[in-house]
Amino acid sequence: MEEWKECKLSDVVEINPTESLKKGTVEKKIGMDVLQPYCRAIPSFSFEPYTGGTKFKNGDTIMARITPCLENGKTAMVNILDDNEIGFGSTEYIVFRAKNNITDPYFVYYLVTSDCIRNPAIKSMVGSSGRQRVQTDVVANLSVKVPPLPTQQKIAAILSSLDDKIELNNKINTNLERQAQVLFKNWFVDFEPFGGKMPEGWKVGKLSEIADYLNGLAMQKFRPLEDEEDLPVLKIKELRQGCCDDSSELCSPSKVKPEYIIHDGDVIFSWSGSLLVDIWCGGTCGLNQHLFKVTSKTYEKWFYYLWTKHHLDRFIFLAADKATTMGHIKREELDKAEVVIPDDKTYSKLTMTLSPIIDIIINNRVENRRLSEIRDNLLPELMSGNINVEDITI
Repeated sequence: MEEWKECKLSDVVEINPTESLKKGTVEKKIGMDVLQPYCRAIPSFSFEPYTGGTKFKNGDTIMARITPCLENGKTAMVNILDDNEIGFGSTEYIVFRAKNNITDPYFVYYLVTSDCIRNPAIKSMVGSSGRQRVQTDVVANLSVKVPPLPTQQKIAAILSSLDDKIELNNKINTNLERQAQVLFKNWFVDFEPFGGKMPEGWKVGKLSEIADYLNGLAMQKFRPLEDEEDLPVLKIKELRQGCCDDSSELCSPSKVKPEYIIHDGDVIFSWSGSLLVDIWCGGTCGLNQHLFKVTSKTYEKWFYYLWTKHHLDRFIFLAADKATTMGHIKREELDKAEVVIPDDKTYSKLTMTLSPIIDIIINNRVENRRLSEIRDNLLPELMSGNINVEDITI
């Protein structure tokens, strides 16, 4: 620690660096909505005319400065631009850029995501309820301890090795999910292998016939007593972010029937508010109300997962048409949603192809959760100098 220097953040990092973009120029835009919680990678972008907003280059770190995006972990490192290209995004970003020969860009990203920056930033928020923002000058004047550049690079390499694997798994899963969707549509919607017609021996059924949709419980009724074993509660917010954080509600597993406890690999359907169908891989949880746990005693997971997801757009349309503040669908819509059920031979053939795809997706997601836990445990230790980087091998 003798070599680490204490300084203001603005002494070692450029904050909101000046860049030039001509208004009306079509450039890459990174919207706040595409950033994923506690994820370094930027999954997508759009091409839009520049009318205003923060500007950045590759290697910059962008951090949400507005609630609840900052608390939810929306911080990422820009890597989707070409050399010397300038991108732009929300006015609600703070941009951090490493200074030449002083800081490493990857180290800056991990520094910004660490509690020594996040916690003071969150505490500095001011404004009306629901629209509170970080005070940039408070962040710029934060006192930080920074090691020499070679040590920064070693710290960044250790943490990046974990994020690199997470990003690779996400890319693999995106590709596998697309393959599964294309194959499903090809066989069950377009009937391409059969000249566009449903083959003989196949039949039309209902979504409610191929799977059971168990609605969750009001888990606040099952809160654990002090010193009692507990589990996080899966709500719509946790489903969307793919994990339960420290602020998640807790329930007592001893008070909840086993069927309302969910595990890695369970298919969950949020039927109220933000409608979403996904495979949960965020650990064991209690199933809250407004969520369906989807299971089947007859069909494999790929079949009822892909059919439920196939109807999601229609369910979203129905929910949006509700004259309520929080759209939802009724259980009766599961009876109206048609599915195509193949003959046993075709079903078995497709199961041999699609079940392994779903299994790989689940395994990759579970691995990503474990890698994230390792990274998050290492981050404060490395950033404080409590761990000697020479003692860690990648």
